[in-house]
Amino acid sequence: MNAEHDAFYNLAERIDETFSEIDSDICMELRNNDSEYSVKWKESINLQNAYPIIAIISDGDGAISLSAEERKALIRYLYLMHEMENIERKQIYFRGHTDNFAYLKRIGAI
Repeated sequence: MNAEHDAFYNLAERIDETFSEIDSDICMELRNNDSEYSVKWKESINLQNAYPIIAIISDGDGAISLSAEERKALIRYLYLMHEMENIERKQIYFRGHTDNFAYLKRIGAI
């Protein structure tokens, strides 16, 4: 194998090892800098605080029952989680492009 090939795989391994940290950083940046994401995040936290059943559903096991109000809150919470994940995925996609550009520039490919 050549040096460029090795460098690529070393980079891939480093990204794999640090992805959860990168993901966490992106979520923090979105909470602090993206008003749409921040509003959704705050609403999801408020729902979790107002309806503890959401955490029980997410983390617990066994049978549960929901009131109509809890069911409505859970549906809203799941919708917010889906919307936030879409924003996160888009940000990760763009971050990958910018990181890739910087890497290619650093190794002299562009």
